This record gives sequence, C-alpha cells and structure tokens, in this order.
Amino acid sequence: MTKKQPVDPGRARLDPAAVARAALDLLAEKGADAVSVRAVADRLGVRMNTVLWHVKTKAGLLDLMADAIVAAMPLDGLPEPWDDRVRELATRYRRALLAHRDGAAIVAGTYAAEPATLCSAEALVAALRAGGLGEREAAWACFTLVYYVLGLTQEEQAAPDEVGDRLARVLATGEYPELSRGAPHLTEATFDERFDYGLELILGSLRAAGRGA
Repeated sequence: MTKKQPVDPGRARLDPAAVARAALDLLAEKGADAVSVRAVADRLGVRMNTVLWHVKTKAGLLDLMADAIVAAMPLDGLPEPWDDRVRELATRYRRALLAHRDGAAIVAGTYAAEPATLCSAEALVAALRAGGLGEREAAWACFTLVYYVLGLTQEEQAAPDEVGDRLARVLATGEYPELSRGAPHLTEATFDERFDYGLELILGSLRAAGRGA
C-alpha cells in the first residue's frame, strides 16, 4: 500500500486569492522592491515552498498581483458609443492602477493570462471592433492603449515632488531652447490633464482608422 504524503497545513488553508492579498498588503506597506515570494511567505507565516506551490515563480506571483489589481476595474455600466466606452475603460484601468502603491510598476511587464486581465482586454477589444477596426488593428490598438495608461501612471506614481524645480534649473542653462520655450506647458498640466489629452489623441486616430476600414 502506498503511503500518503502528509498535506502541508499551510498549503491547505491558502489559495491564490489569499496569496495575492498578502502580496498587495506587502506592496502597500513597503513598495514594489520589497515584494518577493519569500517576503509573502513570511507575511503569511508559511514555508516559501507553500507559496511557490500556488505561484510557481516570482513572475507568477507578479501575474497574480497584476490580475488582482485589474480585478478592481468594473466592466459594467459602460457607455454605448464605442469611443466613450474606450475612454471609460482606459479611465477605469488607470484608476485601478492608482488604487495601489506602485500599481503600474507591478502590472507593467506582466503577461497575466488570468480572468480579470483577460476580461478587461476582451471589453476593450470589443469596443474597438465596434468602432470599425479590423481584428489586427483592434488588437494592436488595445496594446497601444494599455501601454499608454501603464506608462503615464507609472510615471505619475514615481514622480518626485520637486521634479518641476529640477527641470526649471536645467532649462535655465539655455542648452535646450525648444524645451525652454515650452517649459510652462511641461510642468503646469496635472497628470489628469495629460492623461485626457493623450487619450484623445489616440481616440482621434482610432476614429479615423475606423472610418477608413
């Protein structure tokens, strides 16, 4: 008779959702650099192998965290016009990232084939297809929008308070004349305003592409 292996009690009481919650709690307290499989295991009071059984690797842990972050993005109550729907989805995506310390840094670079991530991408591609884009164009436009939101939000979350003063001191040297002339516009806008402006540029291009399809 084959002897049964004892069940790790830590593994028995854990599930991926509990691992993700512990990792996000650690993220909130110490930031992205402090997140590791070992740190999550210590927080949960279990062996490192117990966490690895659920996530396999550090990349798997980040995928799980990324999907938990995106899961806070509601997909109901969206407007009917496709471009308004795209704008709202991008806005909700940014809001979900901002809800977590270093949220954009965690999500950037992950390729989470997890339910929340896939559902949000499905909703975005469906909206783009409703705007008249072909299958390839809608898929690439989805990437473009995700990269835009991630990049801007990552900068927003990492920007030091004194960045405007530092830029002004550098431009005062006169070595960058075009930037110097536009300096007020580089520092005066809020991240909300920059987000809206860039998103409208992308939407304008997508509207034109949809009409030409």
